[in-house]
Amino acid sequence: MGDLFSDAADRHASEVAPLAQRLRPVSLGEFVGQVHVLGEGSALRRAIEEDRVHSSILYGPPGSGKTTLARIVAASTGAAFEELSAVSATVKDVREVLARAKERLGTTGRRTILFLDEIHRFNKAQQDALLPGVESGLVTLIGATTENPYYEVNSALISRTQVYELEALTPEEMAVVVRRGLAEVGGTAPDEVVELIAHRSGGDARTALNIVELANETADGAITAENVEDAARKPPLVYDKAGDRHYDYTSAFIKSMRGSDPDAAVYYLAAMLEGGEDARFIARRMIVLASEDIGNADPRALLVAVAAAQAVEHVGLPEARLNLSQTAIYLARAPKSNASYVALNRATADVQERGAARPPKALRDGSWYGRRLGHGKGYVYPHDDPEGFETNYLPEELEGRRYYEPSDNGEESADENAS
Repeated sequence: MGDLFSDAADRHASEVAPLAQRLRPVSLGEFVGQVHVLGEGSALRRAIEEDRVHSSILYGPPGSGKTTLARIVAASTGAAFEELSAVSATVKDVREVLARAKERLGTTGRRTILFLDEIHRFNKAQQDALLPGVESGLVTLIGATTENPYYEVNSALISRTQVYELEALTPEEMAVVVRRGLAEVGGTAPDEVVELIAHRSGGDARTALNIVELANETADGAITAENVEDAARKPPLVYDKAGDRHYDYTSAFIKSMRGSDPDAAVYYLAAMLEGGEDARFIARRMIVLASEDIGNADPRALLVAVAAAQAVEHVGLPEARLNLSQTAIYLARAPKSNASYVALNRATADVQERGAARPPKALRDGSWYGRRLGHGKGYVYPHDDPEGFETNYLPEELEGRRYYEPSDNGEESADENAS
């Protein structure tokens, strides 16, 4: 009776399962996207088709096909397939899988593939328990994660796996997914609505199919833009304040300002703010950039950046968004120079290589105590004698060394003309 009820439950589950589950691809021919790692003749595709998949970690955003790809491997392999979720699995569960794999290999010669979802959730002890089985080849590991595995997975485990980065689906690929969903639910939508669903899904196939399913249920005939907007309540934003996308967006934000692109700078700023990024962190990065990439080409840039940081403290969000936007655009449009940054690096290199050379005696402390040692003797006060402006102030062994090379940009070009 138990088996009878179980079979009936399985049949009903497939009927009431979400559209994304019902349409999950079961072969590489049905899989959409990731051509960069699954294109015809690629190493990963051939490994799957020839049933010789090595231990791998699939890294990518939600809805990019990580779990689906693992299930395709499960359907195409002659090996036993075990599945764990790092959210709930324990060290004991891992050891049990390894024990079954060892028994299976010894009695039947059959290999074992272990799919570990959310592998970044495994702590060090859990990963260490898994390592011997992966290292010896007892199990072939397929891990899935939305977090950069080089941050989250032990280096010992990383070194024994191939890392494949999956990408969010393109609008064209998303349109294929949307049309498959429409066909499954018997719905229709004009091309512009299909495009809208694709864009509102943010490259996430699961989100796209959820929108299709809900929009079709509320539509009276063909799905309209209003049905889509009503169904797409979740913004298509994937951002983590402590993970890989935090660093990606921060990097893009800084590089956009450095590259004098105010539109890109303000876009990445908006993405970070909408993702819940700490406004104080953003302000600190702009203060650094004001000196590192603008410097004396526009000395006011540092003042503007510091003012933005003060505004964040005094005004707070959401109003301080305006201060951050103004500052990001100012920094992007400002003339650029990294001369101050380069000068410091050159000077630091000399200090690290040679040690801190002592200043010439004329520049040392000229107080009563210093004068007893001859310090300060021969110092030329520039305001009394212009020769003081022409004197070399570097230590004698570094005389003639030049660290600061003014650029030809902005106000720094005047320094070049004056030197």
